[in-house]
Amino acid sequence: MTKPELLSPARDAEQLIMALTYGADAVYLGGRRFGLRASAGNFGSEELADTVALCHKHGAKAFITCNAVLNNDDALALPKFLEEISDADADAIIVSDIGALVLARRYAPSVSVHISTQAGVFNYESARAFHDLGASRVILARELPISEIAKLRANTPPELELEAFVHGSMCVAISGRCLLSNYLTGRDANRGECAQPCRWKYSLIEHQRPGVHYDITEDDGTYIMNSRDLCMIDHIKDMMDAGVYCLKIEGRMKSAYYAAVVTNAYRKAIDAAVAGTPLKPVWSNEVNNVSHREYSTGFYYDSWGPGQYHGDSMYRKDCDVVAVVESCDAEGNAVLTQRNKFFCGDNLELLTPTDEPITFKADAITGADGQKLESTPHPMMELRIKLPFHAPRYSILRKHRN
Repeated sequence: MTKPELLSPARDAEQLIMALTYGADAVYLGGRRFGLRASAGNFGSEELADTVALCHKHGAKAFITCNAVLNNDDALALPKFLEEISDADADAIIVSDIGALVLARRYAPSVSVHISTQAGVFNYESARAFHDLGASRVILARELPISEIAKLRANTPPELELEAFVHGSMCVAISGRCLLSNYLTGRDANRGECAQPCRWKYSLIEHQRPGVHYDITEDDGTYIMNSRDLCMIDHIKDMMDAGVYCLKIEGRMKSAYYAAVVTNAYRKAIDAAVAGTPLKPVWSNEVNNVSHREYSTGFYYDSWGPGQYHGDSMYRKDCDVVAVVESCDAEGNAVLTQRNKFFCGDNLELLTPTDEPITFKADAITGADGQKLESTPHPMMELRIKLPFHAPRYSILRKHRN
């Protein structure tokens, strides 16, 4: 069975290194312009070559996003950026605009072109058309059930790769093409500036009673457009059987910790599916240890999709990251940087890229000067602690919430 590619987000250098460390086969990242995550850290043109080289050093591919809806000024400026992507030796360019596809083939002919989910590829004729225009991959519309993906796979050239999302936030609009943010805030979701008004609580105002707000209720809440998050951690085999070549994790607006934990969990899930062995519950549960909304399986098994969670739009998570390992000797004596406050005597959990999480007690904490500490109150402070075993750099210490 062909092992699918695991594709993780890289909003900035920290998220990038976590995705690579915890098992991503490829990452997707954006420049300062042309992508759909304008407020992510992103990478300047001068950083692209070094960033791509780092990915290749780790044996991973680098895909660059150019999937915003383009205006005339963008179309004029895009060729220079495409040439920079080509010079950086990137592996692929992600586009949604057919003009961007044509320009990519002209100005970066050595770089593969992937068609963004924003293009809304729902059927095999669309997929074939993009392939005929030079695309090597289509990122399928998120609204496609697995049965439809299998039909699309059976009716497209085998060399055309299919990519699909398996985890992360869902959009209330079809393939993310939404005007709500632009209309309500002036921030264009199709140009990377979405204000997420679908997550807001809405009320009804009657014109003869100004200032009086009436709740809009559906079952048990008024967050009527708040979509559940996608989670397919327990269904990787189904995605593979349908012919999906690449499994994508959403999250360029999320933390480096999120990228590490979710990438790690799906790495284990893919490896188990390929080996034909059951996924251990510990890895299925890992996705609850990052910030998320109510989970669902999206549209993959139900044409009604993920449904909305009406009660609120709050994120949930079971634990907080408290420190990241910078170095560690063979006996487990580690130097770390703090991420959140914790105390001497706390029960912590150690997560590495290779081992199952292990719980231990922080019996002693010392600062950079060797002084014993009762707590770690200062952001990004250096500290030392004895771990249960040697942990590689970028291993994570976290504390479960009560």
